[in-house]
Amino acid sequence: MRIIISGGGTGGHIYPAIAIANELKAMDPSTEILFVGAEGKMEMEKVPRAGYRIVGLPVVGIKRELTLANLAFPFKLGRSFLRAQQIVRDFRPDVAVGVGGYASGPLLLAASVKGIPTLIQEQNSYAGLTNKALSRWAERICVAYPGMESFFAAGKIKLTGNPVRSDIQLADQQVEAGRKLFGLEDNRPTLLVIGGSQGARTLNESLEAGLKRFVDAGVQVVWQTGPAFIERARAAVATVGSPLIKAYDFIYDMDKAYAIADVVVSRAGALSVSELCLVGRPAILVPFPAAAEDHQTKNAMALVDRKAALLVRDQDARETLVTTALTLINDQSQRQRLGAEIKTLAKPNAAREIAEEVLKLTNKG
Repeated sequence: MRIIISGGGTGGHIYPAIAIANELKAMDPSTEILFVGAEGKMEMEKVPRAGYRIVGLPVVGIKRELTLANLAFPFKLGRSFLRAQQIVRDFRPDVAVGVGGYASGPLLLAASVKGIPTLIQEQNSYAGLTNKALSRWAERICVAYPGMESFFAAGKIKLTGNPVRSDIQLADQQVEAGRKLFGLEDNRPTLLVIGGSQGARTLNESLEAGLKRFVDAGVQVVWQTGPAFIERARAAVATVGSPLIKAYDFIYDMDKAYAIADVVVSRAGALSVSELCLVGRPAILVPFPAAAEDHQTKNAMALVDRKAALLVRDQDARETLVTTALTLINDQSQRQRLGAEIKTLAKPNAAREIAEEVLKLTNKG
C-alpha cells in the first residue's frame, strides 16, 4: 500500500499528518508513505525527524494585502502543480491525504486528475480555503467538529476528531520524567505557556511583563516562546533572577510538558485544543485574532460554551492574562471542574479512525 500525505506550514497541520502516518504504519508496517510539503516550511524539518521521507513543492500562500509577492503566486502554483503531477506519476499512490496548508492543494488536485482517491482532514471548526476548494473531488472528509455540513457535502463527512501523537495520550505517566526534564520542584504549582510552534507575541509579551508576579507567588513557569522571541525571553528571565522560570524556543517533548502542567495558557489552534482535551488540563485560551475567518475564536468557544476552558481575548491579554492565570492556579476546585469537563471532549481514537477511512479508499480496509 502506498500513501501520499500532503500539507503543512504549521505544527497544527504537520503533527496530525504524522499521527495518521504512524497509525497507518502500525496497522500495516509494509505501507509506504511519502509526505509532500512546501519548500522552506517547517514540515521539511519536522517530518524527517519523525522518520518519514518528504519532498517539497515551490508553492507559497497568497497574501491578503496587496503586495508584489502576490505576482509570483500563480507562477509558483503552476510549477507546484506540474511537480505534484510528476510526484504522483513516480510514487503511484493508492490514496492521497490532504491535511491543509499550501502543499495539499496542488498535490490533491494532481491526484484527483489521475483518478486517485483523496481524503481531506480538516482540523478546525471553520474550514480552510484549500480544503473547501478540494472537497468537491474528495471521497472522504474527516472533521474534528460537528456542524461542518455548512462547508462540505454531508455524505462525505466523517466526525473523527483531530489525530494526536500517541505519546500525548500517555502524558499522565510522564510526571516524574517531566519534572526531571524541565528541572522542576515537585511541591510547586506549574504553569505551561505554549503559543504554537512559532510562538505568540501577545502571550510572550504578557508573560514577560508578569514574570515577577509568578516568582513572587512561587509558581513555576515552562514557557515556549518560539524562535523569534527566545533571546528576549532569556533576558527577561535573567532580570528576575529566579530558577522558577524556564524559557524554551521549542518543546519537542510535549507529553512531558503537559504532564507537569497544573494550568496551560495556549493559543486555540485545532491541534492545541485537541491535545488539551486528551490530557485533561485546565486551560486559558487566547485565540489568535488574525487567523483565517477568526477560526481560533470558534475553536475556543466550542470549549468555553461547554465550561471546559477559560477565554482571554488577545486585545485584553497584556492587562488580564497573568492575573487570570494566577487566579486559576490558586483555585483548585475550578481547576478540577475545567479539567474534568475538557476531558469529556477528547477523541482519543481519531488517528485510527482516519487511518481506517484511508484503508477503505484503497479497497484494502
